[in-house]
Amino acid sequence: MEALIAYSGRRFARPRYYANAHERDEVDIAPVPMPMHDARAGGTAIDREGFQLVAHRSAVSDFADREQVVSLHMHEIAELVRGVTGADHVHVGSPGLLRFSERSGRAGSLNNSMPARFAHIDISDGTAALFGERGAAGRPFARCAHYNVWRAISPPPQDVPLALCDARTLARDDLIEADAVFDEEGKPEWSFEGLVVAHNAAHRWHYFPALTRDEAILFKTNDTDEGRAHHVPHVAFDLPDCPPDAPPRVSIEMRATAWWWA
Repeated sequence: MEALIAYSGRRFARPRYYANAHERDEVDIAPVPMPMHDARAGGTAIDREGFQLVAHRSAVSDFADREQVVSLHMHEIAELVRGVTGADHVHVGSPGLLRFSERSGRAGSLNNSMPARFAHIDISDGTAALFGERGAAGRPFARCAHYNVWRAISPPPQDVPLALCDARTLARDDLIEADAVFDEEGKPEWSFEGLVVAHNAAHRWHYFPALTRDEAILFKTNDTDEGRAHHVPHVAFDLPDCPPDAPPRVSIEMRATAWWWA
C-alpha cells in the first residue's frame, strides 16, 4: 500500500506549530507518497524499530470521562510501560489527549484534539533532557526514555490511522527543530522544542491496521540509551480505500517518562 506522508519542507528556518490554532502554523507541508507497511504482519519491537503493539484491556468504560482516566488509566499506563520496558519508575504526566478525525465533526472541539497532520517527533533531545532531569528531581539515573501510548477507541477500520517510521531509517539531517506551542483557551501560551521531519526516501513507514480498543501502540519519543531506538517520527494519514461507512477515528494518547536509576 502507498500513502501520502505529510513531510516538512525547509521554507521556514524554524517551524512553529500550535495545538489548536493551526491557521497560525508556520510549517512547510510537503506531502510525499510513500510505501506503507503492515506492522502486524512484520512484527516490530520498542527498542528496535521504536514501536510495538501491545494487548491491553483497560478498566475505563468511557475515555471521555476525565475522572476515570485520571483515577484508572494513568495508573494502567504506568504499569503497562513498566511491564514492557522493565523501567524502575514511570511517570504519566497528564490524563491524555482525545483526538478525532475530521470526518467526525469533533476535531478541534477539545484542547489539542485534531489529528497530527505532519510528520514530527514530540520532543527534541534538549526538551527530553530537560523533562527527564526535572522528573528525576535530583535522583541520579542511568537511563531515561519518553514514550507515547496511542489507542484507537473507535471501532475498526480507522479512517485516519497513525503511521510510524522505523527509527533505524532516520538520519539526523532529516530533523528540523521547531517550536510546539500550546494555546489552550483561558491559559497562557507556552512552548517547548519539538522536531518536524523532512523527506528521505530511505524512511520505512508502518501502520497497524484495524486496531481494537483492547490494543495500544507503544512508541518512543526519546531515549538516552544510544544502543536502542532513539525516537520515532509519526503522523496521521488518510487510509487509502477506507470504506465510506467506516466510523471516524477517535483515539486517546498518553505520554509517559521512564527512568532506570543509577
